[in-house]
Amino acid sequence: MRWWPVFLRNMLVWRKLAIPSLVGNIAEPLMWLIAFGYGLGALVGQVQVQGERVPYLLFLASGSICMSAMNAASFEALYSAFSRMSVQKTWDGILNAPVGLADILLAEMLWAAFKSIFSVTAILGVMVLLGVLQSQKIWLAWPILLLVGMTFSSIALVFNALAKGYDFFTYYFTLFLTPMTFLSGVFFPREQLPVWLQGVAAFLPLSQAIDLIRPLFLDRWPEHVFGHLLFLLVTALAAYALALHLTKIRFQKG
Repeated sequence: MRWWPVFLRNMLVWRKLAIPSLVGNIAEPLMWLIAFGYGLGALVGQVQVQGERVPYLLFLASGSICMSAMNAASFEALYSAFSRMSVQKTWDGILNAPVGLADILLAEMLWAAFKSIFSVTAILGVMVLLGVLQSQKIWLAWPILLLVGMTFSSIALVFNALAKGYDFFTYYFTLFLTPMTFLSGVFFPREQLPVWLQGVAAFLPLSQAIDLIRPLFLDRWPEHVFGHLLFLLVTALAAYALALHLTKIRFQKG
């Protein structure tokens, strides 16, 4: 449990800027939801999901909540973690205590995932107020979205270990997260993609998350639950192990 004081330290610092942080994390996904859900949704009307026609607004909401968890966790594990590691030298100070680099990295991963849940909860609350959500199964989304946050924070920490500066993260968002957002079925069904691209998209972490969350929004039970959960868990563990290895190499080089 040596990671817990580091986790708590991040939380205490975040409390000072909690409201601006939440506003920043929920503003963009809510704008996507309102602009596309109501604007484009009025033109599209309904989309077909597993043989059933569903309102586009509900389709978009189920994808955008996964996208929000991904972005919030990634941003924290990239920009904020890099600031603490390289700019503020917070990690160097913590390492003077009986805390190892593995403890720090685990705390950063869990904190980024936990912080993404704050953003997701706020967005879900707005969706309830807008009358978007009707299914009682949506309560099961929280533990799944926490795992989604852990997966993407672990992946982001890999790039954090490789980064020389903040500009490096532009490549991560532009070349990895943005294409995945469009390929994973956030804005339109993956069935609209070419067959070969559907196969690629199916193995993206965000696609796995959406395949778990979207049925809950539609008041259904997701298919292949254990397969999707295992995929996300294995991805999170593998990415975390790689991030820890690369971070150790970075600190050894000084």
